[in-house]
Amino acid sequence: MGMVFLSVRRIAALLLLPGMCGAAARAAEVVTLRNGFSIACERHEALSTDITRLYLHADNFMDVAASSITSVEPAPDPPAPTKTESHEPIGTATILADSGARHNVNVALLASVVQAESGGNTKAVSRTGARGLMQLMPGTATQLNVKDSFDAASNVNGGSAYLDQLLTRYHDNLALALAAYNAGPGAVDRYHGIPPYRETRAYVARVIREFNRRVAEQARAVSATVVR
Repeated sequence: MGMVFLSVRRIAALLLLPGMCGAAARAAEVVTLRNGFSIACERHEALSTDITRLYLHADNFMDVAASSITSVEPAPDPPAPTKTESHEPIGTATILADSGARHNVNVALLASVVQAESGGNTKAVSRTGARGLMQLMPGTATQLNVKDSFDAASNVNGGSAYLDQLLTRYHDNLALALAAYNAGPGAVDRYHGIPPYRETRAYVARVIREFNRRVAEQARAVSATVVR
């Protein structure tokens, strides 16, 4: 599969800057990649015969291998926004914002990982023993100096630090970083990409889908504020 590079560091902060009414314009195109992911963007531009740039909104963009694109189609009209049930405890937003700023990781991305990992349940325990909001394995928690994985702030701070390490390791390739978070860096390196595990591929797609939803929701909120 072609390498995908996505700006996942401070998109949420950028969306909150004033004077960005144009940033919240709805997507005009849907680009489908060979790996099955679909990306909504305002427009695309060929940087070379090998690289195509997808402009997401405002100054945010991602570069993809031109050969990885299978189709570019007009974006459908967005559905009416609906309320989604969240199990995130009060204060989680503050914890995510603090950890995101500390480790330079997009807050919407952290929230998306929390939603996929634990549904916002601070006491969640997986069948393999992963614990807390970001489902840290005991060994990983120890390496990250997280003494209590059921403490929301400690868990998110440790998970954010780990995700930051993975994003750095894979040069901000979000799909690979998420695959490594789910299946381990060893599996990603062994397969030179997202491992062919059904659970991992579904996990990566689910987090990216949630991430895109949250970013779009933030953009709509900024647009509504500017209009008023």
